[in-house]
Amino acid sequence: MARPREFDENTVLDKAMDLFWHKGYEATSIQELIATMGISRGSLYDSFGDKHALFVAVLKRYRQRSHDRFLQTLSQPGPVKVAIADMFYYVVNEALADAKRRGCLMTNSTIELSPHDAEIAEVVQFNQQWVQEALYDALRRGQEQGEIAADTDIRALAQFLFNSLQGLRVVSKTTADRQALENIVSMTLSVVA
Repeated sequence: MARPREFDENTVLDKAMDLFWHKGYEATSIQELIATMGISRGSLYDSFGDKHALFVAVLKRYRQRSHDRFLQTLSQPGPVKVAIADMFYYVVNEALADAKRRGCLMTNSTIELSPHDAEIAEVVQFNQQWVQEALYDALRRGQEQGEIAADTDIRALAQFLFNSLQGLRVVSKTTADRQALENIVSMTLSVVA
């Protein structure tokens, strides 16, 4: 009979997430994970498998938390353009509030791992498609409300906005210049017409 877990899975995943987010996948050791998560090596392997499987679980948890916030922002009542602007300014404020300059764990993983790790690439691609679809749905609502021109290719616009979000997250890792980040957002939002 298997022993019950002596830890809360989400709590230890969040601790592992913080470590991976700060150091990246490759630079994080199993020993650091065990110490940070506060569990034994056996518990880590029994509960999550190996380091890679743990990282996939962390990415999926991160994705779910991000998606909840993303949807809440995009589906707020009122003008869609305001919701999209709020989403971009949230990213700026979040980045500037993070003294560690961690950026976005999904974006970081896209750059670090997806070119040579098929399983991570699949998680990243699912995230990309999901975010673009959420943006597309918001833009379609904007067209229905008359905020966005009927002849706008909202599929292409959703792709552009996703790309701009990713770029903003990368740039925000290297600068704390609010004005520079807000200039990027302002220029990006100028195409939502």
